Amino acid sequence: MQAWHVHELGEPGQVMHLAETERPVPGEGQVLLRVRAATINFPDALMCRGQYQVRPPLPFTPGVEICGETEDGRRVIANPALPYGGFAEYAVADAAALLPAPEALDDAEAAALHIGYQTGWFGLHRRAGLEAGETLLVHAAAGGVGSAAVQLGKAAGATVIGVVGGAAKAAVARELGCDVVIDRREQDVVAAVKEATGGRGADVIYDPVGGQAYAQSAKTVAFEGRIVVVGFASGSIPSPALNHALVKNYSILGLHWGLYNTRNPKLVQHCHEQLTALAARGAVRPLVSERVPLAGAADAVQRVADGLTTGRIAVLPAPENGAAA
Repeated sequence: MQAWHVHELGEPGQVMHLAETERPVPGEGQVLLRVRAATINFPDALMCRGQYQVRPPLPFTPGVEICGETEDGRRVIANPALPYGGFAEYAVADAAALLPAPEALDDAEAAALHIGYQTGWFGLHRRAGLEAGETLLVHAAAGGVGSAAVQLGKAAGATVIGVVGGAAKAAVARELGCDVVIDRREQDVVAAVKEATGGRGADVIYDPVGGQAYAQSAKTVAFEGRIVVVGFASGSIPSPALNHALVKNYSILGLHWGLYNTRNPKLVQHCHEQLTALAARGAVRPLVSERVPLAGAADAVQRVADGLTTGRIAVLPAPENGAAA
């Protein structure tokens, strides 16, 4: 089979190499999956750089999110068990963590209804308690994580403000359903949020960016608002002024979705059921902006690393030996 291997750390476009290799052998409690689609997440780029909290041994195959097929023909979504990641024709995953792929979505969309949407659901509902009628501000609203939060916010009955960088991403955010779109390259984000909310600010702020985005969040969060910190795509980890949170009466909430897989996996299953129901009635549909063949994975991961993409890019391995897709 073919698989992308990383033998040394660095930029994805330079350190990912496509190779012919043997199929991985599942360990105890694992299953072999034929990869139907793998979606690219920012952690894939960070792992190539050696900057992610999970550091698989070299060499490894990136790809943390797939729609796959079991040997008995079931269509599932999974997080592959590294070092045998999803940018390959076959991967392995923990059998107990497999989730049924929603029938309403194709393979690429099903793969994308996992990490970003689970993170969004836990962040907005479990952590922030978003309520209908509240205002939700989403940074990087056209990205893979942000676009999921936008759709989940709209499904929950919130007014959604999307912050993006550039006209093309602004157009995507509008198509996703944002009620207000702010282009941080052309507008003063703080002033624009205050204008859109009559000076009150946003009740919930969803921040996968960090850095300057977090500074803007602290200036635009409403009384008793909640800032949900889900990542640092900017590469800058802010140091919040806790006295500011005290005097403005807002909460700073951290979300590490992966912990739920070990601490409370039943909640992950419950979340998947909620997301499947939302997909079935058309309330959410993952934004898959590109579908590339397996050979195009390294270039696509590099573009995600460079912040040049919207939604999710799906990698579609060709079926082996003419197997049906």
